[in-house]
Amino acid sequence: MSFRKVFSLPTLFSMVLFVALLGNQFAQAQNQDTTAVSISAATDTASAAAASPAIPTLISTDVDTTKMSWNLGDGQGNKVEIGKVETDYSAAYKSFAYYSLLFFLFCVFIGIIGKALRAYELTRAIQGKTEGINWNRIQGVLFAFALLVGLYGAYWSYTNQGSMINHTSGSVHGEQIDFMFNVTLVITTVVFVITHILLFGFAYKYIGSNKRKAYYYPHNNALERLWTVVPAIVLTVLVLLGFFTWRGITNISEADQKKALNIEVTGEQFKWTVRYAGADNQTGLRNYKLTTPTNNLGIDFRDQKSWDDKIAGDIVLPVNRSVRFTINSKDILHSFYIPEFRVQMNAVPGMPTYFQFTPKYTTEEMREKTNNPTYEYVLLCAKICGSGHYNMQVKVKVVSEKEYQEWLVQQPLYYNDDVKKEMQMASQKAAAETNKMAFNTK
Repeated sequence: MSFRKVFSLPTLFSMVLFVALLGNQFAQAQNQDTTAVSISAATDTASAAAASPAIPTLISTDVDTTKMSWNLGDGQGNKVEIGKVETDYSAAYKSFAYYSLLFFLFCVFIGIIGKALRAYELTRAIQGKTEGINWNRIQGVLFAFALLVGLYGAYWSYTNQGSMINHTSGSVHGEQIDFMFNVTLVITTVVFVITHILLFGFAYKYIGSNKRKAYYYPHNNALERLWTVVPAIVLTVLVLLGFFTWRGITNISEADQKKALNIEVTGEQFKWTVRYAGADNQTGLRNYKLTTPTNNLGIDFRDQKSWDDKIAGDIVLPVNRSVRFTINSKDILHSFYIPEFRVQMNAVPGMPTYFQFTPKYTTEEMREKTNNPTYEYVLLCAKICGSGHYNMQVKVKVVSEKEYQEWLVQQPLYYNDDVKKEMQMASQKAAAETNKMAFNTK
């Protein structure tokens, strides 16, 4: 028995319909079971509440109470489970069964239409009528229609969604990156339009015909040189443009590095810690072995450059002043990312990285440019570093030089009294152990 006889169209349709109905019955059974469990739980809870004193409502902002359950006594030595929530998946089951059945019915409908058209063509052939449906012409028209719809879709995407990727750059070097991006976008758009017009246009113009024989065109040196040399030149220009742009952004002279405002940002799961250099514009040395609850960055306070360093909750930057960020990580790979400044650099454990840029517009100026009174620069993490990845956000505010100096004075020192007490206690403990060792030696 052949495959077609076993899996004929009516048989296949019957099987699909049976499976879909079976899935629907299963979903209804699941719904009834869930409803019965919910009613039983509600009845038991009401009985327990009548037999025992009232239980105060527990409210927590840190724990999802819908996922908690408490085992309480009913006064007779039995435990009553309160607060357990049963998840109802019946709607999902029904939706899946419905759309699966709809999809298969659509496929069967297309198959029936195809069989009917094939029967029509065979009937015409039996009658001696050779001309039937010109499928080549229909497919050519469909190709032309797809070309028009596709080009309009690209135009709509550019006009309606293009503004989403064309934000004003908040940094000086961002203009170079935007220029490079726009050049790439223009070139690829022109190539996209030309190639698709040729592809779909040729499919429409040179449709299959019994009256025309295709020309065998195996080789053309001039054409092959053209489509090899031109893309090579374009790609070389784009690569060199990107290379020199990135080199100009990251290769900063030592003199410019010393003039820049020095800020250190350390990433960890799941937060950023910001440390500002003091009056000397130099941050103190770090040693991961010195990390303690009060010295979470492991600052080596034997280095006097660390004594005037300041800790900050937000990042505040002076406008039109170069800023150099030292980027660290305490645990895994993070990514220092401020999209409005066109800034992104990985935070690698054990290996500090750097990024230097100059803010061009204050926060208030960007709010006017974007016509958004609540606009804020935000530092994000561009690496999926764990379940709390979305929490790694720090507000970045760009202000005038005067406002920056006023804000900086108000920030606390990292080398505070708690750290000093801890260091003193550690010193006394080390001295006591040294004396004990010396006494035991004697």
